[in-house]
Amino acid sequence: MLAAVVRESGKLETVEVPDPVPGPGQVLVDVEAIGAGYVDVMISRGQYPGATGGAGTVPGVEVVGRVRDGDLAGRRVLAFAGDGGYAEQFVTGASAVLPVPEDADATEVAALGMNALVAHLALRRASAAAGDSVLIRGAGGGIGVLTTQLARAIGADVTAVTSSQARGERLRELGASRIFDRTTAEVPAESYDVVIDTVAGPGTASYLGLLGGNGRYVLAGAAGGMPSDDVVATLLRDFHRSPSLFAFSLNSVAAPDLLRAWEEVTALWQRGELTPVIHDRLKLGEAAHAIELVERGTPFGKVVLLPR
Repeated sequence: MLAAVVRESGKLETVEVPDPVPGPGQVLVDVEAIGAGYVDVMISRGQYPGATGGAGTVPGVEVVGRVRDGDLAGRRVLAFAGDGGYAEQFVTGASAVLPVPEDADATEVAALGMNALVAHLALRRASAAAGDSVLIRGAGGGIGVLTTQLARAIGADVTAVTSSQARGERLRELGASRIFDRTTAEVPAESYDVVIDTVAGPGTASYLGLLGGNGRYVLAGAAGGMPSDDVVATLLRDFHRSPSLFAFSLNSVAAPDLLRAWEEVTALWQRGELTPVIHDRLKLGEAAHAIELVERGTPFGKVVLLPR
């Protein structure tokens, strides 16, 4: 089969590799679409916690496809694993798959996938509710565009932080009430009930300081790197406002809870309350280009790879 493999140079090359063989408790999935995200950049660099990564690795943690074997044979699924997704076939645990409607567009499912689950559960972790003021940092990315929609769907007032006026206008169409272009202006020093941050990095403490009384801050990604050391100092400085800081990863969610969240996301999508946002559809042979796009932060929404 074809797969995109990380070479010693750190670049991806799409080559023929042996077909994967499922072991006990695993399933083999014929891949229809692959979600490309920042986690794949980290895996390619060997920087993703819990994954070996680096040279010889096939990145890719989420695919849409059809199960070939076992009790789930014939089922269309959204499947997760630690790597191996940039390929024509994918092996994962039978418990790491979620159902996909038979008539669903595979690229749209991939554009939702992990990002929609993170967005949905991060807002839940923050106890976001109707009337809350919600600031979304990295709002133009794969998670951010879905968080914007989901926050608006629950009746929150959404402020989107992004990197250009054009991206801001698209976010306004998706439900943001206010837009801030981080390249030209600072976000006003006002208070927010909730901040959802997919960027992290050196600016984390500044955004944490924007929380109002009993505000909730959820770190749901780290495209900008590790937060600086002043995060704890900011929490202590604002101690009497009782801010809360959460780190959130899908890896902490039990399988039944993940299935329930996926059913809720799918229902919102089918009702038209959530729209997958696809930046581009690329062939598997263009995996290196996909990684470069994601690493530069160019995509608005999700890059999806197609195996054939």
